[in-house]
Amino acid sequence: MRHIIVSSFFLLLLSIPVKAQMPITDKGKPVSRIILSSDNPDAEKAARLLQDFVKRISGAELSVLQNANARKNDIVIGNGNQNKQIKLNDLTEDGFRITNTDGILRIASGGGKGSVYGVVTLLERYMGVGYWGENEYSLTPAHSIVLPVIDISENPAFRYRQSQNYALATDSIYKLWNRLESPNEVFAAGYWVHTFDKLLPSAIYGEKHPEYYSYFNGQRHPGKASQWCLTNPDVLEIVSARIDSIFRANPGKHIISVSQNDGNYTNCQCDNCKAIDEHEGALSGSLIHFVNKLADRFPDKEISTLAYLYTMKPPKHVKPRKNVNIMLCSIDCDREVSLTENASGREFVAAMEGWSRISDNIFVWDYGINFDNYLVPFPNFHILGDNIRLFKKNHATMHFSQIASSRGGDFAEMRTWLAAKLMWNPQADTDSLTHVFLNGYYGDAAPYIYQYTKMMEGALIGSGQRLWIYDSPVSHKNGMLKPELMRRYNTLFDKAEAAVAGDSTRLARVRRSRLPLQYSELDIARTESNMDVEDVLKKLELFEQRVKFFNVPTLNERNNSPTDYCELYRKRYLPSKENDLSRGAKITYLVPPTGKYALMGETALTDGLYGGMTFAEGWIGWEGTDGSFIVDLGEKKEFTTIRTDFLHQLGAWILQPLNVTYSVSDDGEAFEKVKSIDNPEDRDVKVKFVDLSYTSDSPMNARYVKIDITGTKICPHWHYGVGHPCWFFIDEVIIK
Repeated sequence: MRHIIVSSFFLLLLSIPVKAQMPITDKGKPVSRIILSSDNPDAEKAARLLQDFVKRISGAELSVLQNANARKNDIVIGNGNQNKQIKLNDLTEDGFRITNTDGILRIASGGGKGSVYGVVTLLERYMGVGYWGENEYSLTPAHSIVLPVIDISENPAFRYRQSQNYALATDSIYKLWNRLESPNEVFAAGYWVHTFDKLLPSAIYGEKHPEYYSYFNGQRHPGKASQWCLTNPDVLEIVSARIDSIFRANPGKHIISVSQNDGNYTNCQCDNCKAIDEHEGALSGSLIHFVNKLADRFPDKEISTLAYLYTMKPPKHVKPRKNVNIMLCSIDCDREVSLTENASGREFVAAMEGWSRISDNIFVWDYGINFDNYLVPFPNFHILGDNIRLFKKNHATMHFSQIASSRGGDFAEMRTWLAAKLMWNPQADTDSLTHVFLNGYYGDAAPYIYQYTKMMEGALIGSGQRLWIYDSPVSHKNGMLKPELMRRYNTLFDKAEAAVAGDSTRLARVRRSRLPLQYSELDIARTESNMDVEDVLKKLELFEQRVKFFNVPTLNERNNSPTDYCELYRKRYLPSKENDLSRGAKITYLVPPTGKYALMGETALTDGLYGGMTFAEGWIGWEGTDGSFIVDLGEKKEFTTIRTDFLHQLGAWILQPLNVTYSVSDDGEAFEKVKSIDNPEDRDVKVKFVDLSYTSDSPMNARYVKIDITGTKICPHWHYGVGHPCWFFIDEVIIK
C-alpha cells in the first residue's frame, strides 16, 4: 500500500506543468523587448542600463519601447498599467519586485530608484555581472541569455545610503550599481551638515551682531567656525526665513540640515543656553529645543541636525519632533573591534541607545578609514557588519559610511563595495561577501589577498593597539606592522602578483592594493636610526613609479600629494650628511612641553629623525602657551645656521607659531639675541613642514642656543576650534 501511495505522488508531480525558463536573447539575437510601463525617468534609466549590459553579455540589443503591449518573454519596467497586477504595498522607497511567473518579466518599484536597483539585482544575481570599481566590471559572454523563474522582492534596510569612492564622481553606473546616494540628491540646496555659517553667515552678521554667536570664556565668538546662541530669538527668525526661501527655491526637496559648525566645545554658554543644557544634562539640549521650534514651523519638511562631538549625548527631557532627523556621528571611536567592544565605542553606543529611546529618525554617520593616511592598512572589515546591524537595531533610517575611498587608498574598491552591500542588507555575511568580491576582482590572486587581510586583522587585535582614524603607520611598527609580519605580508603579495602575472588588469589591481603596504614600509623606515639607505631608495623609487602610474591623487584628507611625499622623503628623511652640531645635544626646557610631550622631548629634538605628517609620533608640542628651551652643545662651537622645524596641521588644531627668536650664550645665563623671525598666518588646509631657520652672514661662536617660540595660543575666528587653545609642534633643531 505504501509503494502505491509513493508512486501515485510522483505521478502527480509529473502531471504538474513545469514553468519554462525565459529566454532574453538567443544566439546573439534579441528575444525580449523592454517595455516602459511609465514615463518615470528612473524606469527609463533602468531600461537603458539593462539594454546596455544585455548587449555587453550577448551582443544582442533589446529594443526599448514606451507603453507597447507586452507579449511573452518581454520585460516590463515601471509601475504603470501593464504592471498593475504587481503587489506594491509592502515595498518601501528604493525597494522593488521582480517576477516572471506569467512568462513576462516585470520589475516594479516602491518609489525612488527601485526600478534601477531591480535591474541591478537582475544583472548581478541572474546574469552574472559583477561591478567592482571605477569602470571595473566582470561578466561571462554568452550569446544566449535564459532566466529561471523569478519571484523576489527587496527593500533597503536604510532609506538613504551614502558612502565614498573616487568612482562616484567619474562613473555613473558605479553609483547606481552600489545603490548609493549623495546629499545633493536629497538635502535642499545641498545643505547637509555644518550649515550654521551658511544659514547665518558671520561675514554678514558677525561684526554688527556678535550676540547671535556663542558666548564662552567671557566673550562672544563670531566667526566662520562659530556656533550660534540658540536662545537668541532673532537667530530663530533669521534662520526660519532663510530655510523658507531655500525650500521655496527647491520645491522637490523635503529635508535640510541645520547643524553646528565643525569643532568641539564651542557651544554657547550664555546664561540662557547654559540653563537649558544643565536642565537637560547634555549640551544637545539647547540645540534640540531650537531645532524643534524650526520643525514646528515646517511640519511638512524634515530638519536634520548633528549629534556630533559635544552634542553626541541625548537630552534627558526634551524629545526631537517626528520631523527632526538626528545625525549621530561616531568620530571619536576606535576601530580595532566593533563599537560594543571598547570603551570609546561603548560611550557612543550608550548615546545611540539614548537617542533611539526618544527618536525613530536617526541618521548614523560612521567612519572607516585613516583620514591622515589613506595609504595605510586599516583592517576593519571584520567589524563592518556588526556595526551596521547595531545602527539598524537602534532606529537608524539613514546611514553614511565615510570610508574615504580615494584612488590607491587601502582596499578602496572592496571597502566601498562591502559597505554598500551591508547598508542594503545588514544581515548579509561579511566574510561571504568578501570572498565574492575578492574572487571577482582579483581572480586567482584572491586567496593570497584574503590571507593577507585576515593575518593583519589578527595581528591588530593581538597587538592590543587601537585603530584610530587619525593614525600613523609608525604607531603600529611594533604591532601589526612589525618587521616579522611585514615580511609575511610581502610574501603574500608576491604570490598574489605571480598568480595573475598573465592578466594585466588583475595584476594592476593587486599592485594598486599593495601601495598601502609599500607606503607603510617607507614611513616606518624614516624613524629608524639604522636606515638601509640603498634599500629604502629602491622602495621609494618603486612607490613613486606606481603612485604616478595609478594616478593616486592624495595621501590624506588634506590633499597632500604622494609624489610630493616622495620628493619630501629624499630631502627630509634620508640621513643627512650635513655637520649637525646639535645632534644628541642636551635640551633644557624653560617652558615645558604639554603633557606627555615633556618626557618625549628629552631626546626628540636632536635625534636627527624628522617627524612625519601626523603629530602622533616624533613631534614635541605646546598647547595654548609659548615655548622656550636651551640647546647645550657641550662646548663652545662655531656655526652660522640655526634651523627649527614646525608642523602645520589645521585639522588637529596645530597652528604655526607667530614668532621664533634665537639667542646665544657662552655660559647659559647671559644670552644675546641674534634673530627674531615673525611668521605670517597660514590658513592652508594642507599638512606642511615649516622651516623657520636663520643663517648669519658671519659665524656665531657659542655653547648655548636659546629658542623662544611665540605660539598662536588661541584658535582664531576662522578656525573651527575658535576661542579654544591651539597647539604648535616642533621636531628637529639643527645647528651647523
